[in-house]
Amino acid sequence: MKTYSPSAEEAKESREWWVVDASGKTLGRLASEIAQILRGKHKPTFSPHVDGGDFVIVTNCEKIAVTGDKLDNVRYYRHSRYPGGLKSRTMREQLARFPERVLYEAVKGMVPKTKLGAAQMKKLRIYAGSEHPHEAQQPKMLEL
Repeated sequence: MKTYSPSAEEAKESREWWVVDASGKTLGRLASEIAQILRGKHKPTFSPHVDGGDFVIVTNCEKIAVTGDKLDNVRYYRHSRYPGGLKSRTMREQLARFPERVLYEAVKGMVPKTKLGAAQMKKLRIYAGSEHPHEAQQPKMLEL
């Protein structure tokens, strides 16, 4: 009896597209569910060293719910690479300006910090509104 290990080609053939409506969903719970689908943990052929996950399209990310006082306490940092170039925003400011980045950073923290995790993050598409340009892929609605 041999142990089955999926190859990268087999994993690519079985990929699907999913649409998630983020309206009213809690940020962390939604991010963890998305990360599991991107990694492929929902499939019986999951293997931690193969990128066997599916594509995920997230719509209405501007309507994400955040619990507690994270809106004012969580900060997002970026640096311009010039001396004194550290800038920061609260989650409230970030949601108002770039709601896609809030969900992206939450999901990014839940995938591996390797080349494999970077490849998995490329399968994530996030849109602030309810429209997305991926109708040709015939995505299925995912209820979380």
